[in-house]
Amino acid sequence: MRLVSWNINGIRAVQRKGLFVPFVEALSPDVICLQETKAEQHQSEHVIEGYEEYWHSARKKGYSGTAIFTRSTPLSVVLGLPGALVKKYSLGEDAFGNPNDEGRTVTAEYDAFYLVTVYTPNAKGDLSRLRQRHQQWDPAFLAYLQKLEKKKPVVVCGDLNVAHTPDDLANPKANVGKAGYTNEERQRFEELLAAGFVDTFRLFTQGSGHYTWWSNFSAARERNVGWRIDYFLVSGNFASRVRAAEIHADLMGSDHCPISITLDV
Repeated sequence: MRLVSWNINGIRAVQRKGLFVPFVEALSPDVICLQETKAEQHQSEHVIEGYEEYWHSARKKGYSGTAIFTRSTPLSVVLGLPGALVKKYSLGEDAFGNPNDEGRTVTAEYDAFYLVTVYTPNAKGDLSRLRQRHQQWDPAFLAYLQKLEKKKPVVVCGDLNVAHTPDDLANPKANVGKAGYTNEERQRFEELLAAGFVDTFRLFTQGSGHYTWWSNFSAARERNVGWRIDYFLVSGNFASRVRAAEIHADLMGSDHCPISITLDV
């Protein structure tokens, strides 16, 4: 079973470029997880034959949003985080809006696991959203994953907006303390691992030079000056099911590239 995740940075833009169908054909995924769809379902130019679509769009038009396209019907689908966790962690309005209204998660339940796709809030260049992310969003999201794990293993994927280690970005020293590489963001990622989640890419590939996002400036992608901020994490007791974890840097259309895992299920 192949699962693919892609921060598509606007599904309509990728469709207009004629790059969405080739992406599906190239990877032939059983499940496609998308972030930053920036659209509602009815605005998508075409349905991909053979997939059911589950969308969680932001209230703000043309912003954020996640979706899962799946060949097999899930047992259940949940949009967003549970209200009880939102209340517990006081996760609500800030200067940029309410993350609960931004279409940031979709959860699909399958026989063997839960699949959660997430678009984690960006800390912003001036770090003005770092406090909410560090103190509210990240703890609430981990609590949600742990709640799901009580029933069955969890696969979580998407744009987590953090580079975990110096090997996960091309210029670590120059970016210490900047959005995506602050101590606070990296600490929360460490807490995911401490809770038992496994970074699947690092099961197969070590070292630097493996990135999933590149700036649109200074020919960063051509020079491979990037960041690895898109991940597939799995529950520790599910890691033995992962047969491959890949970054597909050759597939174009977004400032992010698709990533995938292959599962034995």
